[in-house]
Order: sequence, then C-alpha cells, then structure tokens
Amino acid sequence: MKRLGVNVDHVATLRNARGERHPDPFLAAKLATKYGADSITIHLREDRRHINDLDVKKICNSKKMKINLEMAANFKMLKIALRNKPNYVCIVPEKRAEITTEGGLKINKNKFKLKKILKVLNKSKIRTSLFVDPIINNIKLSKEIDADCIEIHTGKLSRLIKQKKNFKNELKKIKKCSIYANKIGLEVHAGHGMDYKTAQILNSIKEIKEFNIGHFIIGESFFYGIEKVIKKFKVLISN
Repeated sequence: MKRLGVNVDHVATLRNARGERHPDPFLAAKLATKYGADSITIHLREDRRHINDLDVKKICNSKKMKINLEMAANFKMLKIALRNKPNYVCIVPEKRAEITTEGGLKINKNKFKLKKILKVLNKSKIRTSLFVDPIINNIKLSKEIDADCIEIHTGKLSRLIKQKKNFKNELKKIKKCSIYANKIGLEVHAGHGMDYKTAQILNSIKEIKEFNIGHFIIGESFFYGIEKVIKKFKVLISN
C-alpha cells in the first residue's frame, strides 16, 4: 500500500496570521492521523514562518503519530531533530526569501555536509530522505551519501498539469528517476504542489511508495472537511 503523509504547516500559517493559538497544528495532526494519514509532515523553517519549536515538541512527543520533520541542512536543525526524535527527517533546501520550497537540494555542492548530517541521523535510527529534483545524478549521489529515501520534487509537474500544458517530459523524468532509485535500494517518495489530478497521474509510477501533500489538503479542507479530503486521497493512491 502506498502511504499518504499530510503536511500541517499551513494550519500554523493561519494561526500565526493572528498571533494566537487557534487553529492548532497539533490538533490538525491528530485528526489527519485519525482519518487515515500514514504520517504527519512538519517543516521547521529557520525563520519559523509557520511551524515553531513548541509545535515540533508537541507533535513529536505524540507516540500515536509517525512524524516526518523537514529541515534545512545545518547543524542547528540537526540538534533540534535529535532532541525531538521524529520518526523521519527529510532534508530540504531553504532560502529566506522564497514563498515555498522552489527546488531540490544541490547535493553535488553540499555532499560532505549532507553526508555528516545523514550519518548522525542514521546512527540515531531516524529514517532519512533527501528532497531532490528528478535528475539521475541526484539519485546516485543520494545513495553515495547513505540516504534511506529520496523525495522527488513534483512542483514543476504539478504546475504544468494545473496550467494544462504538456507535462509528459517531466513525468518521464520522474518515472526514470523513480525506477533507478528503486533499483539501487532507495525508497521513493513524491512531494510538492500536488492536487488530486497530479497525485492520480503520479500514482501510475509503482516505485513511488509515499506521497507527501500539504497545501492542497489544508486548503481543500476549508470547503469539504479534512476527513473527506484525506479519505479521497487514500482511495486515489490505493488504486
């Protein structure tokens, strides 16, 4: 069975708009798990624009949820991860000015630093993943530095599909990278910008084992409720 990870960052975005305590990302994480999410993703950004340190502590302390912590590749974030002990860590690139994550890691430029961070996380029995663009060399390097998984950045594909443009070449890249990663022993995940249609198209790639979706699920839940939205995705990726 393919797994669904639900990112609750944008519950925190809404809460932070008023500087108060409601809505609570922890409650959203509990409800998402209740309604079928296989894991909860939270991205602790360096500027704390949505999820904050207290959210990380509360959510990671819950033993009833599987937690995937997204973080930048630096040793300050590594200390936070080791202190809170999420089940999984996905290392992502981060630029202060970006609205959302704009692309995958530049592994070739940060190979030795990433390898050090992965070594510590692997030793702590935290499953590791690298957020990468669908380029074969990224997959090779991810294996070389001992990542457990790769999460393929699906933002470009999602954008092309939403704009009703030709997406076949991008889909081919993702499929090629997924097949290669699976062949060399890396588990394949997909994330960024997905809606129902994108997830349905990507679901045809059998090597993808996990879909991580946040913004669309939270936004769609305003209209239809989080239970209905999560269950619709679960049905979609189980076919």
